[in-house]
Amino acid sequence: LRELAEQRRLPEETAGLLQAQFSDLPWDVDSWRQMAEYSPEMKQFACVLHLYDVKAYDYLRKTFPLPHPYSLTKQVCIHSESLSSWLSNKEAAAGFSSDMFLCLQEKVERGEQAYLCCALLLQEVSLCKQQEWDPQTRRLTGFIDLGAGVLDADEAPLASEAIVLMAVGISSLWTAPLGCFFVSSVTGCLLAQLLHQAISKLSNVGVRVLAVTSGTTARGAETARALGIRMDPDRIQCTFQHPPGSAHSIAFCFDVCQALQLVRNALQCFQRIQALGDTVQWQHVVELAALPERRAAEPRGPKSGRLGGEESYHLKVNLAALLFSEGVAAALEHLQELGLAAFQNCSGTVGFVRLMSRLCDVFHGRGPYRRGLEGPLLAGNYTKISQLFNEAKNLFITLTDAAGSCVVKSKRRLGFLSLLLNAESLEWLHTSYVCAEGAPSPHLLTHAFSLDPLELFLRTLQQAWGGAGTPTCAAFQAAYRKLLAGWSLEPCPPRCSPLSSTSSFDTALSCKRELTLGSIRAQCNPGCGRTVRMEQPCYAGLLLQGSALSNALTDLSQCRQSVTRAAGFIVEQLSSGLQCEACLASLFEADERRPRCGSLLYVKRLGGVSLPSASVCRVTSVTERVLNLYGKGGDGIRTTKLQHLALELRVFQELLGDSSLFPSLTEHLFDGELCLDNHYTILVKEITRRYLNIRTNHTRHLSSMYCCGRCKSKQPGGTYLFPAALGSCQPSQSHLGS
Repeated sequence: LRELAEQRRLPEETAGLLQAQFSDLPWDVDSWRQMAEYSPEMKQFACVLHLYDVKAYDYLRKTFPLPHPYSLTKQVCIHSESLSSWLSNKEAAAGFSSDMFLCLQEKVERGEQAYLCCALLLQEVSLCKQQEWDPQTRRLTGFIDLGAGVLDADEAPLASEAIVLMAVGISSLWTAPLGCFFVSSVTGCLLAQLLHQAISKLSNVGVRVLAVTSGTTARGAETARALGIRMDPDRIQCTFQHPPGSAHSIAFCFDVCQALQLVRNALQCFQRIQALGDTVQWQHVVELAALPERRAAEPRGPKSGRLGGEESYHLKVNLAALLFSEGVAAALEHLQELGLAAFQNCSGTVGFVRLMSRLCDVFHGRGPYRRGLEGPLLAGNYTKISQLFNEAKNLFITLTDAAGSCVVKSKRRLGFLSLLLNAESLEWLHTSYVCAEGAPSPHLLTHAFSLDPLELFLRTLQQAWGGAGTPTCAAFQAAYRKLLAGWSLEPCPPRCSPLSSTSSFDTALSCKRELTLGSIRAQCNPGCGRTVRMEQPCYAGLLLQGSALSNALTDLSQCRQSVTRAAGFIVEQLSSGLQCEACLASLFEADERRPRCGSLLYVKRLGGVSLPSASVCRVTSVTERVLNLYGKGGDGIRTTKLQHLALELRVFQELLGDSSLFPSLTEHLFDGELCLDNHYTILVKEITRRYLNIRTNHTRHLSSMYCCGRCKSKQPGGTYLFPAALGSCQPSQSHLGS
């Protein structure tokens, strides 16, 4: 080992680790050859050396009778119950999960086609270096563990990172966490070896890996080079051989979300980029994100001037809109048409944003029910996708900065090269699998080639360990064990919500938070936050009918006004936390006479207050009626969580079959997983839940205030959600509902 380190065939750090951990091993060749089988320490030594440096392993194997590399991943049946190998463990310990591979083998043996092919994802998680005593195993934890045993020598470093591997279905989004590994330092060679090991183990159980995905980082680029990937813009090599030197090829992909962030950083650093004779300017995006809310001029036409009194439409930026989206491109065009000086000559920026938006649609194909570029990779849509990829390549290789230097050869090249590499990989996958005879699947879900499914798993893992700070090795392993105990390989999508990242779609939205107009506004103008502090309804004076006095003094018109104002308060609450552009736009009443731009909203205001959409008011009015009919149990004030759920169910029953509810979200149903808990239903749930909380949580407070004489109002109609100056405002007829 010292000789290998001196010859630079083995890193000194690795040589020192092996010498410290395996000082008790017999170091003479005869002792190794005389043994009938390898001892656990010999197996551990072989596994660690092979993972850290395969070339050093092959060199040392010429002198010592080290096992063949195939033995490290070969899985043998133990008592006809489970599969095991030198790098595998049961009970979710470090290394590959033998139980997960057994489950995959059972799926394949039953002939389930969805499990014959997969994508392999890899990501690292930072750990807190700390030794801890495990009373169950009666051992110290926190050391390096690659699945062959803990490297717990006194001179061995503590683990600082965990590497997680996951297999994902490419035609049906099932996910299988394959294993975790605790290391002190991560290199591209180590990650490449772990990928090769995982591919071999999946092949042993009958699952074929079509592509692997790594982060778009310096470490990810190092991993790609270790696998044999070339990222030269003039000659891209998007596949590698497994085993090395064989004829079997596997595609390599970078995470698209991280690549988009690098492209954003490049555009921000360069400020101006020349693209095919036009100019892409970062300032156009900054001006859009920082655009203050303003009153919109009335459009010309027979209906202009219809609004009177205090009603008006205001132009408002949708801060949930993604930078590289069709909504931002359309918004820039619309503002240019309005004649705003800051958005003149923005055609180059519009073209670049629109091209990036279309690329995002292709790379994030989520379900087989989407159409066009947003759908899965099919034989029928390949022509359009291929044309788009050619257009992107022709644009990227001609991008230059202010000094005339080529962007894809600058220090800001990784984001652009990653997108070009992913495009090549998708074209190769289409040719090799979608169009090939006997293809395992007629379509490929391109979303499977991103890190979003693994990111969702890691966020769930974070909740399991407590979600506070960086976990220790013991905390991570306990959470990992807990999560795998109830894991299912069935492609059953979890609950999804636009307010919390609990599905792969929402995880993607959360990962893209740095790409939203809201993040750009916060960065360029830190004092201009997105969240507005709302006055609590009980102090703003929401008319609540839970008290007898309020019911006695309230007529139907005032009740409708109160419900409408409560809906407005809920809309302001939701809009400050929503990450979904389409859902946020559906909350406000829009001006149908104006063009729809996802990142620009024409919001109707009444007395300075944004009016909710008719669908929001419909949900709140139905909730109010259900509450009056079924919420009178007990004292009419205290409502348990179970009663809330019963009321929510009643509201859903009342709204069942209402096709006019949130009409703009009909297509949006197919953006995420096709399940009951999609953005459409979650919006209804959140509106219902928040309205019930307002009605039930503050009724007792207001009733006690009335009884104590602390709240005196001269208006017989009660008090309202907004200040008294707005009490005379009448809501639109479309908001009154039934």
